Amino acid sequence: MSERKQVEISKDKIMEQEKYIEQIHRMNEDLFNRTGKRKSCICSTFGCQMNEHDSEMLMSMLEAMGYSRALSEDNADIVIYNTCAVRENAELKVYGNLGHLKNIKKQRPDMKIVVCGCMMQQAHVVEEIQKKHRHVDLIFGTHNLYKFPELLLSTFDKDKMLVDVWDVDGEVVEGLRSNRKFEIKSFVNIMYGCNNFCTYCIVPYTRGRERSRRPIEIIDEIKDLVANGVKEVTLLGQNVNSYGKTLDEKDRITFAELLREVNKIEGLERIRFMSSHPKDISDEVIYAIRDCDKVCEFLHLPFQAGSTSLLKKMNRHYTKEDYLRIIEKAKVEVPNIAFSSDIMIGFPGETEADVDDTIDVCEKVRYDSAFTFIYSKRRGTPAAKMENQIPEELKHQRFNRVLEVVNRISGEKNQEFMGKITEVLVEGKSKKNENIMTGKNRQNKTVNFTGGDESLVGKIINVRIDDPKSFSLNGKLVEVIR
Repeated sequence: MSERKQVEISKDKIMEQEKYIEQIHRMNEDLFNRTGKRKSCICSTFGCQMNEHDSEMLMSMLEAMGYSRALSEDNADIVIYNTCAVRENAELKVYGNLGHLKNIKKQRPDMKIVVCGCMMQQAHVVEEIQKKHRHVDLIFGTHNLYKFPELLLSTFDKDKMLVDVWDVDGEVVEGLRSNRKFEIKSFVNIMYGCNNFCTYCIVPYTRGRERSRRPIEIIDEIKDLVANGVKEVTLLGQNVNSYGKTLDEKDRITFAELLREVNKIEGLERIRFMSSHPKDISDEVIYAIRDCDKVCEFLHLPFQAGSTSLLKKMNRHYTKEDYLRIIEKAKVEVPNIAFSSDIMIGFPGETEADVDDTIDVCEKVRYDSAFTFIYSKRRGTPAAKMENQIPEELKHQRFNRVLEVVNRISGEKNQEFMGKITEVLVEGKSKKNENIMTGKNRQNKTVNFTGGDESLVGKIINVRIDDPKSFSLNGKLVEVIR
């Protein structure tokens, strides 16, 4: 599709969206003028940062329609569940929450219940909700988020559930409203979808194929965020290392080149990104982390399993040795780099020797943090049909064994900061103690410190660490840098 055609499509869809937003806004203002009551909404998000960003856009649309934020689902006029299909536990929580709302909906029939996101891209899930949760008002998927105002308006005059799920990838619609969760930190999508088809993963079926945003749109969005006070951005994609492959030739740049362009933006303090796929990460990306002063010394590089034979069954396209070579390259080029990862336990056919390989990778890499999880079948994926499924009890035994290693190493890595000064972007007060401020250092570690107040929010400071914990660093303010 040509650049001009894409721009025209985005403009038309944004204008269409705004028309429905304004129509609902007028209705809500009329209600407020008559009753003095403001309708409220709440959005519960399950899953990854992509889902979080989608929820930011949904909440922004709702606020533009005149809804206030509800404190709980029980008293909200609109409840949205933005769902994740990657983990079974996330799905079970959604079904449980919908069951809880059934009686509330009987008492307050005007309440609107909306379910969207990745789960809705699976036909059997939609069928389940249609069969067992008839009190749901609206279902839509991942490809037509921009249509939410129109779909919501359509439910006002209907008693029946409205389902609008697209089976095909949607175009990249630029200019959607977004209500950022953090005033100083923001997610920025650089691409959508995934082409990797790991045998355990449902994402390519729920998010569609890879589609990259044009670099000019990304740069302009970040400049606008910085102008509104944002200090740090996290560039998001299912596999950021393959960014640019779907762009027209005149727009095509690599992810490493995009990092260098974003690094030039004045006023921006920090750049992070996730997720990276080991099969696609290039030396140029590592060099960009090394060379760009705003790109943080932190790399989230999921390895899933340390066993080469399991990685082949997972369709990951790299070996244990390939992965460790990438890590060593990064350590050489960026000596103070921190690593995090995703680790899967209990994939079909996994042996004790495979678990030993996973632990060996953890010991060699020495992750600062890692998301360790138990494999669960995802309907529609090849792994769900594989033989030698691991019993749940054995999965949990192996999970605990790996988690113990991961947590020990994380604590040891934090101890290395004892007595050292680390640079922190201040985010606000600690949730546990209002007399303590908190933020993140460049290695993505949570740093709690004394000696400061809320006037430091958004500032870059130095903190001397005097009490490193297993999952955070504690210290005292040394100086304000800028």
